[in-house]
Amino acid sequence: MKLTTELENMILHFGEMASRWGFNRSVGQMLALLVFSDEPLSADDIATSLSISRGNVSMALKELHSWRLIRTHREPGDRKDYFLANGTIWELAQQVLAERKKREVDPTLSMLRSQLMTSEQDDMPGHARQQMQEIHDLLELFNHWFDDMQHMKPEHLKALMRLGSGVGKVLEMTDRLRPKTKMKAIGND
Repeated sequence: MKLTTELENMILHFGEMASRWGFNRSVGQMLALLVFSDEPLSADDIATSLSISRGNVSMALKELHSWRLIRTHREPGDRKDYFLANGTIWELAQQVLAERKKREVDPTLSMLRSQLMTSEQDDMPGHARQQMQEIHDLLELFNHWFDDMQHMKPEHLKALMRLGSGVGKVLEMTDRLRPKTKMKAIGND
């Protein structure tokens, strides 16, 4: 794949951002290359396009497969494996978030559950136990929210995201209306 200067800059940027997303630079660059390519690429194509070793490509492909971000494609009559992004941009984003949750949030939540059950029998200070419980509750809430988001259609997710702070404004208005309702109920007694 012939890279324009703009595309090359974007791929390099994805490589730099990859470490913040839980990948190494080569993995981020390869994912970007596959996302921006309109046709499946072989490992040799990837190595040539990114000027990286074939071994580095092989290791990065394994990592991308483990995250289920790419899939293998076979061309009729060709013995080479070709690779392409495993879905739309929305599907890839959901997959990255699901894997991050599985690798980071789920183990923490499991450890918190265990600690909270154990702390009922031991002498853990009340403040520490309360803080652990709050972290646990926050992560549980996140898990339920995340599961709901994972099952939504992309167009519904987009609409929800566009609502943004509008939802907060509706909730603030609801909060302002609630005390008046309570006051009316008290005044009618």
